[in-house]
Amino acid sequence: MEPDDAINVLGGPLEGCSTEPLTGFFRDGHCNTCAADNGSHTVCAVMTAEFLAYSKYVGNDLSTPVPQFRFPGLKPGDHWCLCASRFLQAHDEGCAPKVNLAATHKRALDIVPMRVLEQHDIDAFEA
Repeated sequence: MEPDDAINVLGGPLEGCSTEPLTGFFRDGHCNTCAADNGSHTVCAVMTAEFLAYSKYVGNDLSTPVPQFRFPGLKPGDHWCLCASRFLQAHDEGCAPKVNLAATHKRALDIVPMRVLEQHDIDAFEA
């Protein structure tokens, strides 16, 4: 599995998303992707309690640890490479988390319009 070019949605080099917890389809701390990444784990999202509750409600419990897969469970404030379709679904439901655009892979744009990502840009909230 060869990763796609590590380019973010802004056209620059893909920045790291998280090493604590370790994230990414390749578990390399980046939202890298490839043809085998059916879920398109390309959106570097900052978890919120609201989003974690929503994700659990729709069948993807990200907050409960799963030790056999070395998954610590996520908590608010953690950064995680989220499936682009789940992010868009959460956006449509009004509970999308913030995103780090510099760490979000350009392949996210295959699913999520840039204007939607920009609405949740963490840098816009911190400015």
